[in-house]
Amino acid sequence: MFVGDRRLWTVAALAATAVLALGACSSGHHSTQRTSPVGNSTPSGDVATPRSSVPPAPPARVTSNLADGAQDVSPAAPVTVNAAGGTLSSVTMTNPEGKVVKGAFSADRTSWHVAEDLGYSRTYTVSAKAVNADGRAVTRTTRFTTVTPPNMTMPYLDTTGGAAIAAGATYGVGFVASVHFDEPITDRAAAERTLTVSTSPVQQGSWYWMDDQNVHWRPQVYYQPGTKVTVSANVYGKQVSPGLWGQADQSISFQIGASHISVADDKTKIVTVYQNGKIIKHMPTSMGKGGSTVDHGKTITFWTQPGTYTVLDQANPVRMDSRTFGLSLDAGGYNVLVYWATRISTDGVYVHSAPWSVWAQGNTDTSHGCLNVSPANAQWFYKWSQIGDVVQVKHTGGAPLAVWQNGDWSVPWSQWVAGSALH
Repeated sequence: MFVGDRRLWTVAALAATAVLALGACSSGHHSTQRTSPVGNSTPSGDVATPRSSVPPAPPARVTSNLADGAQDVSPAAPVTVNAAGGTLSSVTMTNPEGKVVKGAFSADRTSWHVAEDLGYSRTYTVSAKAVNADGRAVTRTTRFTTVTPPNMTMPYLDTTGGAAIAAGATYGVGFVASVHFDEPITDRAAAERTLTVSTSPVQQGSWYWMDDQNVHWRPQVYYQPGTKVTVSANVYGKQVSPGLWGQADQSISFQIGASHISVADDKTKIVTVYQNGKIIKHMPTSMGKGGSTVDHGKTITFWTQPGTYTVLDQANPVRMDSRTFGLSLDAGGYNVLVYWATRISTDGVYVHSAPWSVWAQGNTDTSHGCLNVSPANAQWFYKWSQIGDVVQVKHTGGAPLAVWQNGDWSVPWSQWVAGSALH
């Protein structure tokens, strides 16, 4: 072998060795980076796991406050439907004729309630549907029947003069509200719980049962002028006595006017008239002459009884007939038309025009019990007065004014409160 050839062989051998070394180095480096074919790659050292599935949402639950098939349900009782684990998609309540009853959902639609009074003796059907988070629906149907009352009573909101309280009317500071039930009340406490009086500004007051059908309300002291008053009898759907249910709710609002207080003093025989605490008029009067008589076995007295009266109503003219309270004409009675008559008692005491007794007004009592005043004063008083104005009678004879005679304000407060069934 030539020397030159030997040199070429040595160079080639070295080159081959270098390639082998380089290949060994590359093979060691790539052994940790080798990947599987696309779509089946798993990093070295990791274990492949299948994708987990989300569990389904639990089903929604629909409940009602009334059991299916409930009987004797009060028509004023709340009817509610609730959804747990979901929301209410629909609630339909129908009466026996298929008419839909009004209802309302809560803001989040997890509850629903009836929004109108139901009827007595009716069967209702409530169909409700709720969905859970996955949109799966569940339904519930409930049927119930309302009570059939053996008897019902209607409350009437009246003045103590017997007229209906007028909505928005203005009454005097001594106004007394009356509730008349058209059936006897055997459970006064149950009936009284349905009655409310709200005043603005607030004034303390109480109910007082006159008898089994009539209950009065007055404040402890005279109303403040300008007071707003609402009287309510919320009897519907409620048993106000055993076997006796309320027929319909009643509510009325009115206001109190200026303070009108008149004081009739038999010592001076003058009626002093106050408006908002200031004297605005003096009216001479002739009041009951006193004494008594017996007519057909009945004792008739002629006093203007002392006490605190209120204006009940007015008439111009009014026919006054003594025979209505037992005094016959041949026993000194009367049957006449009287003008500008303002009634202040349930048994017929009036402030009225009496031209025949002007001579006696201010000095002598000559009447059968009324407050006689001159025609001009009677007309003025008639036009100035409002129902509920106060008329105080002082220093006369006879028995004190009784509560049944319109003597509500003559009853001491402690006695008045004791007249409530809930005191």
